[in-house]
Amino acid sequence: MRVLHFFKTYWPDSFGGIERTIHAIAKGTAAYGVDTEVLSLSREPDLNSVQFEGHWAHKARLDMNVASTGFSREAFGRFRELGREADVIHFHFPWPFMDLVHFASRLDKPTVLTYHSDIVKQQTLLRLYRPLMRAFLRRMDRIVVTSPNYLESSPDLPDFRAKTVVVPIGLDRASYPDADAERLETWRQRLPKPFFLFVGVLRYYKGVHLLIEAAKRSGHPVVIVGGGPLDQELRAQAAGADNVHFLGPLGDEDKVALLTLCRAVIFPSHLRSEAFGLSLVEGAMFAKPMISAEIGTGTSYVNLDGVTGLVIKPDDVGDLTAAMDRLIADPGQADAFGVAAKARYEALFTMERMCASYVGIYREVIAAHQAGAARP
Repeated sequence: MRVLHFFKTYWPDSFGGIERTIHAIAKGTAAYGVDTEVLSLSREPDLNSVQFEGHWAHKARLDMNVASTGFSREAFGRFRELGREADVIHFHFPWPFMDLVHFASRLDKPTVLTYHSDIVKQQTLLRLYRPLMRAFLRRMDRIVVTSPNYLESSPDLPDFRAKTVVVPIGLDRASYPDADAERLETWRQRLPKPFFLFVGVLRYYKGVHLLIEAAKRSGHPVVIVGGGPLDQELRAQAAGADNVHFLGPLGDEDKVALLTLCRAVIFPSHLRSEAFGLSLVEGAMFAKPMISAEIGTGTSYVNLDGVTGLVIKPDDVGDLTAAMDRLIADPGQADAFGVAAKARYEALFTMERMCASYVGIYREVIAAHQAGAARP
């Protein structure tokens, strides 16, 4: 079975949450005989096609970006060429240009779409785009959403519920290194204990500004791993707060060491642009209690309030500070949350579970397509 994934960015240009999900699907479905190819856009496509850990990553030249939407004239031909050879085309939403490419290609192939997020920020453009978006969603054979929470709260999915299924994003523990003793000791010496850990890109919806204020109020050590558009602004906000530690982007070996050593993972995203929260899954994978905000998305599916951690009100520094105080004051409860978090990871959020679900969906849409083609 050959599956073509189509998304605006992919390795090596970018490797964020959606790109990592595509990679995990490619890696995990290979065990079921799925050959994966990924088509994305790139400003500098030095190599049109490169192999990446067992699958092909193809590039079309990015011509321009408008409102976070990449456009490429070359993509139309590349998509048509690769799509002809695919048994299933797997789209990753949102990306309005993708809709145009799909309709222009006129390929009659089984289609799966993973609905990662509503369009939240560009509401004016959304009003113009919505007719095309709805036509695109109607054409999909199957729509996958990453949590039941998102299915229930999305304003755009109810009309497509009959063909929508839930497949949570999963991570592969075996792909993460173990923390070696020397690295653990280095971080023990460098950072105070117990500390709270944030891992992620520093974007407007991540709520890191709230975490910095909570750190100032509580005095608890906070470690921030990652870079992004708000890096300098957030560092300026934290100036003078000796308990806030910016470490920048780190490799997996260091990230695993910090996940091992931290008291809890904090994920303070306060806007609906945060659709799932892979960093929460990482925290659960390492048996860490979590603090996250109730924003009506998958974050409260990964982190169950009072079971795997604490769910707070969004955009509320006082509530975040109180949650941090609680996990420090009651380490026994925090450890119990962590044990429950790991059990939930193993039950719902493994790469193996996610990929088995996708393979089943691929087979279903292929069978339905073949049955339709066979009718007189």
